[in-house]
Amino acid sequence: MIRLLAAVTGQILTTFARFITAARADWRGIEPVRKQRIYFANHTSNADMPLIWTVLPPALRRETRPVAAADYWLKSKLRAFAGRDVFKAVLIDRRAEHRTEDPIAKIVEALDEGSSIIIFPEGGRNMTDDPLLPFKAGIFNIATRRPDVDLVPTWVDNISNIMPKGEVIPVPLACTVIFGAPVHLKKDEAMEPFLTRCSDALGALNPAQSGARG
Repeated sequence: MIRLLAAVTGQILTTFARFITAARADWRGIEPVRKQRIYFANHTSNADMPLIWTVLPPALRRETRPVAAADYWLKSKLRAFAGRDVFKAVLIDRRAEHRTEDPIAKIVEALDEGSSIIIFPEGGRNMTDDPLLPFKAGIFNIATRRPDVDLVPTWVDNISNIMPKGEVIPVPLACTVIFGAPVHLKKDEAMEPFLTRCSDALGALNPAQSGARG
């Protein structure tokens, strides 16, 4: 019963998101095929994760689990149902003192089960005027453990205008999720150059940046 309700709710959320945002996927340098991937995205709104999930083709969506904050998604029964049952999120507590499991180990476990994942390597919502915050070490640690999995830069465009901080009612505006060419950890590559390379690959998809429009 829960599984059926989650599936119906997921379809309703997908339809609603597309109605509000006219959301579309722009696949650049990569095709929407059934292959295990790690989608790493910019993060300016709580709507980022649902929107990325929404624009994936149904077959990919069923196999993709977002990494999300347990302390946010487990705050209420409704959020818990959405996060745990609808999105099937890998829930990570951002409060280190409350953790009982290694976050990277949980993510790698999801990969080993065959899932693709969605992550936000900035580590939190970017509330600054900078396009991207410095990336945290998590994406490097994941790539170190599973270097063969495609790391796909994923730029969510215009979502912060659709769902500004503190608002609960979205503003109807067009939104695009841009998927770029995959990145892989090179042999013996150090963390800082790798994080810079990933950040540059993601930033290059930003339509506001010179040369980013295809």
